[in-house]
Amino acid sequence: MHDMNDEPQPAASPAPPGADPNSGKDTGKADVSDGARAQDTGRGPDEGATDVPDATRTGDSGGRPGESAGKDRAEDTGKGPGEDTGKGPGEDTAERSGQGRAEDVGTGTGEGSGYASAEGAGKAPAGASAEGAGKAPVKRAVAASAEGTAGEPVRPSGNASARPAPVPPSPRPAPTAPPAPRSTSPARPPVEGAAGGAGGKAGRRKRSGWRRLFPTWRMVLGGFITVVLIAIGAFFLGYSLVKIPPANALAMKQANVYLYADGTEIARDGDINRENVSLDQVSMNAQHAVLAAEDRDFYTESAIDPKAMVRAAWNTATGKGRQSGSTITQQYVKNYYLGQEQTVTRKVKEFFISIKLDRNESKSKILEGYLNTSYFGRNAYGIQAAAQAYYGVKAKDLDPARAAYLAALVNAPSEYDVSAHPENRAAAVARWNYVLDGMVKQGWLSASERAGMKFPAPKEATVPTTMSGQRGYLVRAIKDYLAANKILSEDELAAGGYRITTTLQKSRQNAFVKAVDDRLMSKLDKKNRKVDTYVRAGGAAVDPKTGEVVALYGGIDYVKQYTNNATRRDFQVGSTFKPFVLTSAIQNHSTTLDGRTITPGTVYDGTNQRPVQGWAGGSYAPENEDQHSYGNITVREATDKSVNAVYAQMAVDVGPDKVRDTATALGIPGGTPDLTPTPSIALGPATASVLDMAEAYATLANHGEHGMYTILKKITKDGADAVQLPERQTTQAVSREAADTTTSVLRSVVENGTATAAQGAGRPAAGKTGTAEEDTAAWFAGYTPDLATVVSVMGQDPVTAAHKSLYGAMGLPRVNGGGAPAEIWAQFTHDALEGTPATDFDLQVQDGADQVQPPSTGPSSQTPGTGGQDNGGTPGTGTGTGGQDTQGQTNGQTGGTTGDTTGGTPTTGGTDGTPTTGGTGGTPTTGGQTGGGNNGGTTGGTPTTGGQTGGGNNGGTTGGTPTTGGTDAGTGDGGTTAGTAAGPPGG
Repeated sequence: MHDMNDEPQPAASPAPPGADPNSGKDTGKADVSDGARAQDTGRGPDEGATDVPDATRTGDSGGRPGESAGKDRAEDTGKGPGEDTGKGPGEDTAERSGQGRAEDVGTGTGEGSGYASAEGAGKAPAGASAEGAGKAPVKRAVAASAEGTAGEPVRPSGNASARPAPVPPSPRPAPTAPPAPRSTSPARPPVEGAAGGAGGKAGRRKRSGWRRLFPTWRMVLGGFITVVLIAIGAFFLGYSLVKIPPANALAMKQANVYLYADGTEIARDGDINRENVSLDQVSMNAQHAVLAAEDRDFYTESAIDPKAMVRAAWNTATGKGRQSGSTITQQYVKNYYLGQEQTVTRKVKEFFISIKLDRNESKSKILEGYLNTSYFGRNAYGIQAAAQAYYGVKAKDLDPARAAYLAALVNAPSEYDVSAHPENRAAAVARWNYVLDGMVKQGWLSASERAGMKFPAPKEATVPTTMSGQRGYLVRAIKDYLAANKILSEDELAAGGYRITTTLQKSRQNAFVKAVDDRLMSKLDKKNRKVDTYVRAGGAAVDPKTGEVVALYGGIDYVKQYTNNATRRDFQVGSTFKPFVLTSAIQNHSTTLDGRTITPGTVYDGTNQRPVQGWAGGSYAPENEDQHSYGNITVREATDKSVNAVYAQMAVDVGPDKVRDTATALGIPGGTPDLTPTPSIALGPATASVLDMAEAYATLANHGEHGMYTILKKITKDGADAVQLPERQTTQAVSREAADTTTSVLRSVVENGTATAAQGAGRPAAGKTGTAEEDTAAWFAGYTPDLATVVSVMGQDPVTAAHKSLYGAMGLPRVNGGGAPAEIWAQFTHDALEGTPATDFDLQVQDGADQVQPPSTGPSSQTPGTGGQDNGGTPGTGTGTGGQDTQGQTNGQTGGTTGDTTGGTPTTGGTDGTPTTGGTGGTPTTGGQTGGGNNGGTTGGTPTTGGQTGGGNNGGTTGGTPTTGGTDAGTGDGGTTAGTAAGPPGG
């Protein structure tokens, strides 16, 4: 190894004029003698070098040849130990301390050189730019510029003018210097004005401004790790503390007791219908169907499936069906170990027990337990009991279609029972399809086999005899009410132990049964008349002031007919809906097309199959009962006779949407099937239940104040109040004027209309009859000030459950609302209110309610033709037959607007007659009610056949026949001599 002293030395640069050759303190430059080494004092083996002071006092970056870059103590900012060992020839070792000082930045021979940048801390050969070599940031400015390039001399800055001489390359590598001892001198602050290229990173800046509002990544990471550690600790703590408990003691399960309002027992439902079976006694179809319905990944997932929980929450939120998100393992733990209460404690226990159970038991064992503990409705617990309750077969014999229906029931047992709730058939079928499609998707069922399947309707339920008669219907209604109002779930109720006191009154319940037996069932001959086997009956009675249900009639016997006819929603309500149209008209201050306010006295055209006017949704011309035409008729009379043509037009005048809103405000559920805002809504295609209609009519009886019906008084468990029942809220659904005016019209129906049989109640009553299409149901809905009751007689095939016509039932041509339903209502109301005072209605009716409002006068806008009922004549000629529309009503009512005045003046009505008797020679210019008189006349028409216009509606005795009118009487189809346009024919 050559001694470093043998290396040729670069020529020293001459000192600037006036500069001290031995010192650079005052000028910011370091002067080094020719033989001196350019190392920092006390570094390396070459101890002969002199300590060179800083050369940057004035901010100059220049230096003379022979100056060492290390003399500036170019310290790093803490980027890490920066010991860069010079590897190439002519390089000194660039040894840096922990503070990153770049020491001995030399040029080949170890002598200081002004050609090297201070950043080239050990890896850059002499004379080359030091950028990127060693990357040690330098705090202080150095003699050489950091921007210098290889072979280019660095010009002195400040007042130094001498150009440094180039440094020759070193002929051999320099020996490695031993590590320099750590300097104990304090770090010097950076000097302002130092060359920009010589700097490294500045010291860590403090966060300021808005940056201080956000945590650093270290804070975030630390917080996350803390949360994870806490969660892990909580998990292991919970896992160690929660033990698998013993199974529920099903033998200790208590019955639920249902009571009348007076405490008398209605029924109890504590019997458990269960038969446990092993998994090999359950068909694979049933196993796969349940998995497709509840947990398709059961055999591959863990006990807890977070993905399923998120998916279930999403499907529920987006309306794709209710899903629990729990795995089958979790559901089994809930059914078998814990119970149904909805508490956080129970959910936590379920979580840990499920994990432990999944580790201790096989999947097959868990599935077996789940199938034996799930509730399927009809009081059936387990797949075996369900297969027998719905199809009369064993679980091992279930085919894919039946198995899919039973699997669908687990999600909502009572709701999807199509026998108990036929109105939910569409939802049940949709769920059934979902299960089958899942079986296909999982490869458990072929697509071809799936395509040929039809929905397997279950058999009628067979129930314990303890539920016979009305008891089963009452219990079913109570359970439906509890579930619908979220008071108790089916699972909670199935746990047993509740004493439920209802609002039902035993004496009135018995009175309802007796009325149906006396007025309907006793008149059936099921052996000789097949149609009598179709007859069903349902009824409900509600106290208008309290909303309490005091009696229900669900059917002949719950054991024989499972469906509750009081709560089912699948039969049209018919004309019992019409009062809601009138109520809506008064509530909304509606008018006819010609601007008349709708009141009981407003006149409409009651022509059979008269097309409604003002409806843009298509042609609609409803038939009246028996195809009867009524001509011009008031709203009150149209209600008495239940004229469809009038109410269809009134619904359009009011607005079908408003009619629907009024009905729902009174108590009809908004989701009632076929409650569609079209003109036909007035005729009752909606399929509300008997109980729904009783609630709505109770609102009318209560002067428009509505509150949902209630059937419960109190629920206790273990001697204490177990459930807080919701407080009944009431609102003024419609104005008292609207409700009371409707009541006044419905009183006429009982006194003069289709419901005279209701007078048998022996007290003031109001009500409306109704008949469903094809006579499949007949209704009477009525009320007194103290009791609102609705009765329906329905037709249903006992085998297929299809709706059937009641033509010929009870030996009658047909069953209508004024028959058996009104008679049952009258007897029940009489007996239920016996011993109470017969109070009259306190009504506040619409102003001018009984003032007759005929159509406005005016010329017909229709082309003359054969027309229809109204036969309004063409103005002035008296010869036209006119049309049927609004202008037909106008001309028909007034008998023409002008007429021929030849035979007399408007005052006298002609020389041959007066306004009282009518005249043969002429009529007043206005015709109608003034010309000819209301009573007709001896020449213009007889009082019997005469009418409101032109000497009588049907012509006069001398002027012509009642049918055609006469040529000189001015009636009938109009007379050529008198010149009147006659009104509608009588009838």
